[in-house]
Amino acid sequence: MAWARFSSLDGGVIEGSGVETVTHDIDDLTAGFWAVVVTFEGDLTAVRMSQVSRLPASSSTAVRADTTWPGVEGVWTSSLDDRAYVDGVEEIRERIARGTVYQVNLCRVLSAEIGDGSVRGLGDVLAQGNPAPYAVTIDIPEAGLEIASASPEAYLVRRGNTVTSSPIKGTAATADEMLPKDYAENVMIVDLVRNDLQHVCRPGTVRVDHLCRVEQHPGLVHLVSDVTGELRDGVGWCEVLDASFPPGSVSGAPKHTALQAITDLETMPRGPYCGAIGWIDADRDEALLAVGIRTFWVDDDGSGRRMLRFGSGAGITWGSNPQGELHETELKAARLVSLARGASGKVGP
Repeated sequence: MAWARFSSLDGGVIEGSGVETVTHDIDDLTAGFWAVVVTFEGDLTAVRMSQVSRLPASSSTAVRADTTWPGVEGVWTSSLDDRAYVDGVEEIRERIARGTVYQVNLCRVLSAEIGDGSVRGLGDVLAQGNPAPYAVTIDIPEAGLEIASASPEAYLVRRGNTVTSSPIKGTAATADEMLPKDYAENVMIVDLVRNDLQHVCRPGTVRVDHLCRVEQHPGLVHLVSDVTGELRDGVGWCEVLDASFPPGSVSGAPKHTALQAITDLETMPRGPYCGAIGWIDADRDEALLAVGIRTFWVDDDGSGRRMLRFGSGAGITWGSNPQGELHETELKAARLVSLARGASGKVGP
């Protein structure tokens, strides 16, 4: 049976099962509880779930007795090898020097062949080995969704007419290793998010609640900011997504030229990576959509092989060091890929 597990707004867990309907039209989300995935390229899949349970926080790391994760035995390949990634950073710096863009999030996608392993089992592994505030596991193959995410970043949280976005920019092994570039990049993206929300929020209500706070996560630290606004009357999800998607933290600024650079330099679609993953409860006017980072997903390589994918990227500015940005993608991937490999939590390359 289709099954999904999400973080809730109160720190607990929401579990859903059964499929009532599947849609690719955001305007259909007028009633019920929906599992929602929007790829970075903008393709939406929403599944209205027939049964929904709200559980306490202690359930977030509970292991399902009916699933296991055998681990990844194959070799991981990358959509951009080290040389190509470094060259991409240099190209972005040249575009910044020409004044066409200020910041671009450059990503690469890792892939490995898997057998019959269930993402439910992988979700359990991540919940135990890399707990995250916006963790999601979605196992709905009939809708083409097999995703296990340990996302630390909220794209949009909604409570009634109040919406909050919490962009992450700035990553290091410890807080002392944060660079001035990390703080400058965070402020730049906060300004972009403020501008996005102003298109759909009542004038004067968009505010920055927190700027560049340091958050501890397994194996690394992030700089996180919170931007909140009050939606105008009559604004629906279509308008909200049109104004704010894709998330600024995983695209860049200005967004339109950053997206062009991503199209030019990245060699495969990101899919759910860097998109939006989570839930919308239309009956309660509540939602939690995470940015699809620290995320594994399963798809077909076109020849019938099941492939497990995982994306990792870094924000490139004029102050970027190409080798340093390459190292950041490795730092972000190391722990998660090691857990997927079946290393019992040991962190490796």
